[in-house]
Amino acid sequence: MKTAGFSALLESFFTERLIRQRQASPHTISSYRDTFRLLLQFAQRRLRKQPSCLALDDIDAPMVTAFLDDLESRRKIGARSRNLRLTAIRSFFHFAAYEEPGHASQIQRVLAIPAKRYSRRLIRFLDRTEIDTLLTAPDQRTWLGRRDHALLHVAIQTGLRLSELTGLRRQDVHMSAGAHVRCMGKGRKERCTPLTKQTVASLRAWLREPVKANADWLFPSIRGGRLSADAVQDLLAKHVVVAHRRCPSLRTKRVTPHVLRHAAAMELLQGGVDRSVIALWLGHESVATTQIYLDADLALKEKALAKTTPIGSKQRRFRAEDSLLAFLKSL
Repeated sequence: MKTAGFSALLESFFTERLIRQRQASPHTISSYRDTFRLLLQFAQRRLRKQPSCLALDDIDAPMVTAFLDDLESRRKIGARSRNLRLTAIRSFFHFAAYEEPGHASQIQRVLAIPAKRYSRRLIRFLDRTEIDTLLTAPDQRTWLGRRDHALLHVAIQTGLRLSELTGLRRQDVHMSAGAHVRCMGKGRKERCTPLTKQTVASLRAWLREPVKANADWLFPSIRGGRLSADAVQDLLAKHVVVAHRRCPSLRTKRVTPHVLRHAAAMELLQGGVDRSVIALWLGHESVATTQIYLDADLALKEKALAKTTPIGSKQRRFRAEDSLLAFLKSL
């Protein structure tokens, strides 16, 4: 393969495969872009070659493995982040398999690199007391406080992902009968999420606020632009500090925007909503993803425990209730 071939192949992967054919989201494109920037910089240090001079043969399985190990040792990333970087590399080599069949042996060795296993911890979420305390934390005497109050209401009740929440526009909110918000979710799937009366009331009050710089965003920044992920994390951290003064249990919890999404799911689960409906609500690709909420629901497990017979106790035989008493109970 010619020296310039890898450069052209990588450019084609982004422009043709990701952007034109797959119409990948900006988030996916930026994640893949960052992966290859890190990989090319690593290869440059290792081979003493400029990235534009690299050949496909240079990016072989030992190189990719060394790159992933370097990320773990030098950048201190976890197994999840390592696997995300490997996913981006695999996607490129699947594309290369069609474009450069002469490198099939090398490509198969890269594709055979396994993902790293990791321990799955129980999800973190907020209980009802913590939710109520957090919702009262923003100072509603200020514009920022009123915005944050409405934002937290929508985040906790709908369970929208952070990118979905910051991407909401004013026209995405429908306040008439069957109030709901409409968003474009992961995988370019549009979905509608109903709103409770409390969330509708919060949004009505917020939508009466003057629009900053003619912004179309539902929750704009102080200058009218779209809120960044960092801005939402910062405002949430600020309100958690205020809230844990009245709710000590929040001191021991790391509350992130995704924890608010978990809180919404747990509210639905504890309310008796079926797993398939929760998966639909959250925009999960598979119902199996919703299993993590069942694993974390201690109250559900305690109810199951209450139905069992304790070890060491005498097991009683079932006896039907007296027919006359059953009749009187049914009246």
